[in-house]
Order: sequence, then structure tokens, then C-alpha cells
Amino acid sequence: MSEPLALTLGQKFEQERMIRLIDSTADLPALKGLAKQLLQAWHSQKAATEWVMRQKFSDPPRIGFDPGSLLANFDPPNPSDSGTPQG
Repeated sequence: MSEPLALTLGQKFEQERMIRLIDSTADLPALKGLAKQLLQAWHSQKAATEWVMRQKFSDPPRIGFDPGSLLANFDPPNPSDSGTPQG
């Protein structure tokens, strides 16, 4: 079983800092702008999480490559070949 999602100490401090900033703001247009940014960030995070889950559980992976296939056709240079023409 996996561990429950938990914020790091730094994340908790940042969250508290932002809560206090919001509480101290009386500027309604600024709060509306912040709310819209947070909504957009939340939806972006949700979409990213769903994408990661699809990638993790899809079979076979839709994106990626096999590094072994690159090495299968790799022809290493001959150490005795200095790269200068003989002649």
C-alpha cells in the first residue's frame, strides 16, 4: 500500500504564507485574479496527473524508445584508426 499524499514542511510553510497573504488582501479584483490563476493551475495539475497515470498504466507505453535498439546498430570506431587518411 502506498503512503498517503503529504505536503513537505516547505510546502506547508508556503501554503500558510499564501493563506495569510489572501486573508490580508482587501483588493477584490486582485483576489479574483488570484482565484482564476489557482483554478487554472489546479486544472493543469489535474490534467498532468491524469496524463502520468495513463502513461504508467498503458501497455505498451505510447511515448518512449528502447535504448537497446540504438546500441544494437552502433558500430564503435576502430581504436587503430586515427581518422587521418593513409596514403
